[in-house]
Amino acid sequence: MIVGTMTIPIHLHGLGSLKDKRRIVKSIIERLRSRFNASVSEVAAQDSKRIALIGIAVVSNESRFVEEQIDQIAAFIREDGRFFHGPIQREIFSSHYDIPLV
Repeated sequence: MIVGTMTIPIHLHGLGSLKDKRRIVKSIIERLRSRFNASVSEVAAQDSKRIALIGIAVVSNESRFVEEQIDQIAAFIREDGRFFHGPIQREIFSSHYDIPLV
């Protein structure tokens, strides 16, 4: 099993309320989930009007697929003009399980 994780800090400016921030963050999360079939959530800074930290996970049995998905998600985030993003942190690792086949 190959797991790719990514955290993306996004900076939102000119918002008047947490409700405005949540509307944008929810839109980002839903678009990523539907387009890339990835697990996506706001993982920190929920009470800040200006910053959100988005966490993303992709799981597959092929490392190339995970790497391509992570690259495409990063490009998608970079192209969204509603916010600025900070440094994108990513990690890809594998986990092997020995399951006896019956």
